[in-house]
Amino acid sequence: MISSFRKDNLRVQVYPTRREMGSNAARNVAETIHTLLAYQPEVNMIFAAAPSQNEFLETLSATGHIDWHRINAFQMDEYIGLPVDASQRFGNFLKERIFDKLPFRTVNYLDGNCRYPKEECERYTALLQQHPVDIVCMGIGENGHIAFNDPHVARFNDPEWVKVIDLDETCRKQQVNDGCFNSIDEVPTHALTLTIPVLMRGKYIFCMVPAWTKTWAVYHTINDPVSETIPATCLRKHENAVLYTDIESAKMLCFENQEL
Repeated sequence: MISSFRKDNLRVQVYPTRREMGSNAARNVAETIHTLLAYQPEVNMIFAAAPSQNEFLETLSATGHIDWHRINAFQMDEYIGLPVDASQRFGNFLKERIFDKLPFRTVNYLDGNCRYPKEECERYTALLQQHPVDIVCMGIGENGHIAFNDPHVARFNDPEWVKVIDLDETCRKQQVNDGCFNSIDEVPTHALTLTIPVLMRGKYIFCMVPAWTKTWAVYHTINDPVSETIPATCLRKHENAVLYTDIESAKMLCFENQEL
């Protein structure tokens, strides 16, 4: 680790490479799962789907000595309207990288092809209410969003648990920057997302944010006032949140007056 510090309640850790970042985050998540399973029958986890999570998911899915049969898995968000077999669907991303690799007690997908999206929001809300969130594994978008709570739809006191949102242009461009789509015209305009209050209900939040494309988001998450303008700033109010970065995503930060 290159550096570790706190901003408000948020712990920030900087690693030399995204591989080391992902491996250490996975180790910390595994330790937390073990701790929780020692005194409760099940653990409920929410997973994000994005290239930023690749190293973390790869390491976590290969971690032994975890009783995955006692873990309920949920996804954080999903596009509306993509073909069921589209590789860009977040459910398919998670299915390939972790959900099909481990014997979870349950895997709960968001259906972005449902006929009535609001009814799907209600269905998924009921599931989340029945399974209080223990662990959230997430990232931060280039515009500072968490899940698909872009600045124009982010609400720290959102009364909804799951909602339909329209994606802003920066968010949609990120999907092209990440190599998920060839052009912005291919990126869906709407999605289902868990809201910020649901994510913040998690007992523990592990946030993995590597790569130079996230430099702006990491800097402003740490240094801006806590507000919906940069939705990820809310992480600084959580009692058990850790932000994992690599040298690239943290390069705008200064520690003890020395540039990283």
